[in-house]
Amino acid sequence: MILSTASPLLQGSGPLFIALLALAGYAIAALPPAVAGRLSASALLVGWLMHLLLLVLDIGGWGQAAPGARLGFAPVLSVTVWLVVAVHAVESRLVPLPSVRRWLALAGAGAVLVAAVFPGEARQYASPLAPLHFVLGVASYGLFGAAVLHAGMLDAAERRLRLRSVSPAAAVGMPLLQLERLTFRFVEAGFVVLTATLAIGAATTTHWRWDHKTVFSLLGWGVFAALLTGRRLNGWRGRRATRWLYAGALLLLLGYVGSRFVIEVLLGRSPA
Repeated sequence: MILSTASPLLQGSGPLFIALLALAGYAIAALPPAVAGRLSASALLVGWLMHLLLLVLDIGGWGQAAPGARLGFAPVLSVTVWLVVAVHAVESRLVPLPSVRRWLALAGAGAVLVAAVFPGEARQYASPLAPLHFVLGVASYGLFGAAVLHAGMLDAAERRLRLRSVSPAAAVGMPLLQLERLTFRFVEAGFVVLTATLAIGAATTTHWRWDHKTVFSLLGWGVFAALLTGRRLNGWRGRRATRWLYAGALLLLLGYVGSRFVIEVLLGRSPA
């Protein structure tokens, strides 16, 4: 069955106005620092807040006739990007990172647009624990997304260190070891939340299925478990550790967002 649920972003002037404000804020924040100036940080905050309002009104299911949430690859991707921007907003109070801000602003604008074009399907919760399962799952995506962002910064700083073009602390705004510890704090937190998500999912499911979502999610969990074990026992660092992190994050992305994208967009069917 082809999805026919239209997003509230395309219905009525209120949500559309909020979406335009979010896009405008993100667009200004994505401008070069020489153009946006001091407006960049404030614009990102406006975009982030309007993005949150959209998530509550649209994806959260407020105003729907029946309780539930709007599920699909685009809504989950939108929430994940919002969470990563939230992490950056907190960190930027201590370490301003204008180059990272620009990339996150572009990602935020893209997430708002994709969620408007592919709104997913409003579905009722099948279990009292289903909302918790959904929230924890998206939270794990956000934590691992933040870990990937910091791992990218870590790899970039190490490349600059090898080229001796600039000190790593000057490149990322903090000492390299501190950035590495912060990266794996996000990995550890994400792993704990992901484990809880999988446990609740297994406890509440009535018919266990080895579908793409289950297989890729378990593979991602295994990769993160191996990464944390290797780091603790063998001291994995640098590119070896970040490659494992990227691989685990990719598997998780394929597990839900990827499989939903194939079902909803390429096959044009409603997920079971």
